[in-house]
Amino acid sequence: MATVHPLTTTATGSDIRVRFCPSPTGLPHVGMVRTALFNWAYARHNGGKLVFRIEDTDAARDSEESFRQLVDALTWMKIDWDEGVEVGGPDGPYRQSQRQDIYRDVIAQLVASGAVYESFSTAEEIDARNEANGRAKQLGYDNHDRNLTDEQKAAFRAEGRRPALRLRVPDEDLTFVDLIRGEITFPAGSFPDYVLVRPNGQPLYTFVNPVDDALMGITHVLRGEDIMPSTARQLVLYDALTKIGVAKFVPRFAHMPLVLGATGNKKLSKRDPQADLFLHRTNGFIHEGLLNYLALLGWSIGPDRDVFSLEEFIRAFDIADVNPNPARFDEKKAISINGDHIRRLDAKDFAERMLPYLADAGVFGAPEPTHEQIVLAFRAAPLVQERMQLLGEAPDLLGFLFTDEIEYQADAMKGLPANAVEVLSACVAALEPVEEFTPENVKEALSASLVENLGLKPRVAFGPPRVALSGRRVSPPLFESMELLGKDETLRRLRALADTLG
Repeated sequence: MATVHPLTTTATGSDIRVRFCPSPTGLPHVGMVRTALFNWAYARHNGGKLVFRIEDTDAARDSEESFRQLVDALTWMKIDWDEGVEVGGPDGPYRQSQRQDIYRDVIAQLVASGAVYESFSTAEEIDARNEANGRAKQLGYDNHDRNLTDEQKAAFRAEGRRPALRLRVPDEDLTFVDLIRGEITFPAGSFPDYVLVRPNGQPLYTFVNPVDDALMGITHVLRGEDIMPSTARQLVLYDALTKIGVAKFVPRFAHMPLVLGATGNKKLSKRDPQADLFLHRTNGFIHEGLLNYLALLGWSIGPDRDVFSLEEFIRAFDIADVNPNPARFDEKKAISINGDHIRRLDAKDFAERMLPYLADAGVFGAPEPTHEQIVLAFRAAPLVQERMQLLGEAPDLLGFLFTDEIEYQADAMKGLPANAVEVLSACVAALEPVEEFTPENVKEALSASLVENLGLKPRVAFGPPRVALSGRRVSPPLFESMELLGKDETLRRLRALADTLG
């Protein structure tokens, strides 16, 4: 039977409290957002709370710009939080840089309790002792300073030394039950007494993170498996925090699988373009599609099913169902799933989300579209919604509707049949008499002229007019595009390509 720490929380349902606590360094990473997503889903599934706090004690690397980007990322992805930065709550402040007085108070209590002691050994002294004792250097600190006398401490201070503060680690096995991986044991001696506060007074992650969790009542710590080695250290600290009354329980832990890059077995790097959340947004992912795919990085809603709504995800999600094996980021699959979610949008919502991509690409010829351009975009949206996988494809697919100057793509021109001029002339002749320029009437006129009279196959017959209208080999439905352009502009474009070829 699995050994559960006697102080482990028994919180369930609405008593569950999870947290997302990134450092504001660099751009938001999809692996980090997956962590936020799983914490959010676990809280929402159980009716619990999600706390969003910022670990910004590394002044050299942290930035306000990165913090704003984190907020932007979660806001765009519709991952909301119940307490934390921007929204407040009873356990603030929610930025570590504003909690230094809290940490100083807790460390003073730990020193007074005897759980933490002053350590004056330098790295060089530790290495020298290890070498003299036949102990491998990589084992690090040897617990040498545990029982320094007041006189020894005073002598070190007289030399100008400032102490680090280390936590006493018991010489015993440390076991916890991971919600994803089951029972995990760290054998006695796995690590020495470790530093909580540097000699310069700077508290370390392995101290401030559990202290914040304890003071904020975090019941479940759901995080990446790369942080799992620190769990044993945190269990020791929790025992000490419990004895001084700062912690009331030990949280449950779950370590989620790594997200790997497209090839190899390395963790998806921050430098990998696939890791950049905002690049995916720029390319045209919608939040529903990207969240759906990120949910699949270690979890499944069921066999042979990859596409689901956020509501379905929340109803089905349990952290215990996450697969411990590494998950690979497959951009093609992500794009495919995004396309499925684009097709799920209602027509108005789809058109509204598409407009910024058209504007950013300069399709409207001005920063803001005119009323007529907006109306045209909304009319055109249904023609491409079924064909698009990314919103970023909209400018290529619809740009021809908003310009008088058509650029003929090389592959489109190369694919034209030898009788393209004849076909285009027949198109003009067939369409000129059409009075009510509807897709049905246009199709009837062109089919009679090109397919019945000239005996052409539809693929050959409709290729030249498609290129004439859009400049592309692939475009929205031809007859509907002609209606949107109008009769005069359609005839002008047909004649223009004929003149270019002739």
